[in-house]
Formats: sequence, structure tokens, C-alpha cells
Amino acid sequence: RTAFEMSNETFVTEFIFLGFSNHPNLQGFFFLVFLVIYLTTLLGNVLIIMATRISPALHTPMYYFLSNLSFLDICYTSTTIPVMLVNFFREEKTISYEGCLSQMFFLLTCAGTEGVLLAAMAYDRYVAICRPLQYPVLMSGKVCVWLVTGSWLCGLVNSVIHTVLAATLTLCGPNEISHFLCDIPLLLKLSCSDTSVNESVLHVASATIGLSPCLFTAGSYVLIISAILRIPSAQGRSKSFSTCASHLTVVVIFFGTANFNYDRPSEGYSLDMDILVSVLFCVVTPMLNPIIYSLRSKDVKSALKKLTTWFVHPDNMNV
Repeated sequence: RTAFEMSNETFVTEFIFLGFSNHPNLQGFFFLVFLVIYLTTLLGNVLIIMATRISPALHTPMYYFLSNLSFLDICYTSTTIPVMLVNFFREEKTISYEGCLSQMFFLLTCAGTEGVLLAAMAYDRYVAICRPLQYPVLMSGKVCVWLVTGSWLCGLVNSVIHTVLAATLTLCGPNEISHFLCDIPLLLKLSCSDTSVNESVLHVASATIGLSPCLFTAGSYVLIISAILRIPSAQGRSKSFSTCASHLTVVVIFFGTANFNYDRPSEGYSLDMDILVSVLFCVVTPMLNPIIYSLRSKDVKSALKKLTTWFVHPDNMNV
């Protein structure tokens, strides 16, 4: 098999993933684990989307955002896990150059969109608790659609810029990626051309589409928590905080794992540690989101019960 195309220079036409290569005897076990995680993620997020559609109690901005988050998580995991599952059965875990750029494009789109969408959800909770009388106006259906559309546009524009810049890199080999997916820092390591523009854009993007939503979300929750603490009754405080608990948990997990994944030092980490951190960010987090909302939200629990009943007794549509 020819891995490179020879001319005046050597150009990479495909990549070999080294992720999980440290454990050749565990490939079957890893396949089963990630297959279960992927199926759980798909099932959980599809159920959340269906529950928000069939239950009138979930026809609110908060659950509109949640259904979009679930759709995003399905796209997110479907970008990486199917390729990974196929590669567990291949001696050489390869991906084409075009496939690598495509995977990176969709991964960046989903990751960027999710960060901005979580910030939009934080704004929704801020308005609900700190400005409840203005909530119907500030969080109208039109505003919600614009916030979701804006989140996708932010993720898409960020991804297009990075992917176009990555496509201009000259990759002269080796063609081995020390991971199970394609991402910008991994391609920059393989480049034999100047990467200063790519690195500068990466830093700017980290500040705008990475750090800014995180700081906005943190600021929103400072205001939310201070408003909750001013509520005189313990029952009122508990009820107000319960409406934010699920989202706050998801936010901490997402931005926490994202920080470890993208902002840790490049040296001093083993391949296994790199893989573990990325698995937490790209694979485990999308699986946890529907579980967290299902456990903490009575409305979601009720809607899922209705959905389960409908599956068991499809003729009884009014259950």
C-alpha cells in the first residue's frame, strides 16, 4: 500500500490513527464499550427530542434549546465514533486526507455550536430567574430561533475558517496521528509549512468561540445565584435552583472537559492520557447530557413516561 504520493515533495494522502494502539489485545473490548456508549447516546438524545415534541409541558424555550442540544450531540458523536468502531477491526486504522478534513470540519462545527448554545441556555435561565416579568418578550419564539441559528452560524464560520486554513498546509509526513480523530493541533504537528497563521487564528478562536461563551455563562450564573440567594423562602430558593441545576451540571462537564482537551500543555502527557481526555470530551459528555436532564427534570421524566407508554400502547395516543 502506498501511503504517500511522490513528486518533488512527499504529500500525505491518508493518515494512520495511533489511538488505542498501545492496547492491541483490547480492541474487541473497546469496540463493545464504544458501541454501547454510542447506542446509549443516540437513544437518550432521540428520546429527549421526541419527548419535547409530544409533551405540551416541554414546549418552552428551555426545552427548545435542550432538543437542539440533543440533536447537536447526535451529530457530534456520529462524526467520530462510527469511524473509530470500524477501525477497531482494521490492522491499519486509516482515514483519507479528505475524510480527515471532513471529520475535523464537522467536529469543530459541533463543538463550537455547543459552546455558544450552552451560553444561550444560560441567558434563558438568567432571564427566567432575574427578569421573570419580561421573560415572554425577551425569550419569545422568534428570539429562541435566532439564538439557535446564531449558535450554529458561529460554529460553522469558525469551522470553515479552520478547515480552509488546514487545507492550505503542506503535510510532508509522517502520516501518523497520535489519536483516534482529526483535529487542528494534530494536523499542525504534521505540517512542514509555516503554521503561524493557523496558530494565530486558533488562539483568536479559542478566545472568541471558546472562552467568551464560558465567561458569559459563568457571569450569568453569578447573577442567577445571587438572585436565588435573595429569595426569602427556602422552598422558593430550592425551586429556582432546580430549574438551573441540570444546565449548570452540563455546562461544568462540557467546559471542564473542553478545557482539559484543548488547553492542557502539549508536552508531558502520554498517548493514553490524551485519548482519555478526548474520550471524556467527545464521547462521554454527549451521552451524559440526556441522562442529566432526565434525572433532574420532573417534566422530562413525565414526558419520557408518556413516550414509553405510547411505545408500549401505540393505539392510546392520549396517555
